[in-house]
Amino acid sequence: MLSIWERNSFIRYDHIILGSGIVGLMSAYHLKKKFPTHSILVLERGILPSGASTKNAGFACMGSPTELLDDLQHSSQDEVLELFLLRKSGLSRLRSILGDDAIGYQANGSHELLFEEDIYILDKLNDLNQFLYSALDTNAFTVSSEKISSFQFNPQKVKAMIENTCEGEIDTGKMMSSLIRLVTSLGIEIKTGCEVVSFQELSHEVNIVCKTPFQPNDLVFKASNLFICTNAFANQLLHNYDITPGRGQVFITRPIQNLAFKGIFHFQQGYYYFREYQGCILFGGGRNKDFEKEASTNFELNELIQEDLKQKLEEIIIPNTPYEIDLQWTGIMAFGKTKQPIIQQYSDRVFLGVRMGGMGVAIGSEVGYRLANFLA
Repeated sequence: MLSIWERNSFIRYDHIILGSGIVGLMSAYHLKKKFPTHSILVLERGILPSGASTKNAGFACMGSPTELLDDLQHSSQDEVLELFLLRKSGLSRLRSILGDDAIGYQANGSHELLFEEDIYILDKLNDLNQFLYSALDTNAFTVSSEKISSFQFNPQKVKAMIENTCEGEIDTGKMMSSLIRLVTSLGIEIKTGCEVVSFQELSHEVNIVCKTPFQPNDLVFKASNLFICTNAFANQLLHNYDITPGRGQVFITRPIQNLAFKGIFHFQQGYYYFREYQGCILFGGGRNKDFEKEASTNFELNELIQEDLKQKLEEIIIPNTPYEIDLQWTGIMAFGKTKQPIIQQYSDRVFLGVRMGGMGVAIGSEVGYRLANFLA
């Protein structure tokens, strides 16, 4: 039930975007830059962005050697290079728009830990560097095994280490807060606690139907164009799309005295990742331990994986070091048969920027830019 004032002033927009994560907000930003006089509304079902934009590990990742080599086993060289360049351009665009201070960007080093079964990777580094050289004009990877001792990793487990020369770390809480302040300063509206249940495209507009907790009827917003940027949750509105949710388990310790390393780290094809943050260890991943259960949009802890992370922390990263867990959480990512994100025009007035493949922080700014450029 709407009043005349609500119907006239709060319902109709030029562009409505679903999802207030990095892709949704960057889409709104680039639309406003492209069409300064247009009205733009972002709808978010949670009080906070409820996917992975604020629930990740804060990595500005280009891809680790074992991950990229695995990608080359399942995709063409052109596809792998295209995705690498998408990460590169996305991170560059993010840093140029918000600035390094606003996103907490730091380059404290990035490394991949190699175990006994991974040693063969060292013989492939030259080929991998040559493959990526056109994108970077420098070698992406160098052997850094001499740091294993100074970082105090378990030398019985970690047999070699590779440094990635083009990765950094981000404070994604600061990043999202800065991005929200930026888009609202441009006159873009964000409405939270607004769950979209369906949409209907007409010849001249799109109707977007939302649940309303305090009214008996659904609320229908109207827009000339609709942008769906809900990543893993897109299947709730779309059908027949190759989008599988993938939950990421994460925890952070309390501060550890005399922690020996800084920077970000990966192992096992990127399925495990950890970093130093304010003297603590933030550790996540392990989805490969339970793919079936982790293909979920429920924000629940998987105790099997959480225990696996703790075991690896104790045996590999800080052996014989006491620690306490401070927080545990999960973020929801989206995957498909390929790693390529879905960036496309769905219909005359509806556009999709979904299935970020766990790379939303890296590629989200570029995806938002490309979505806005669908409109002439």
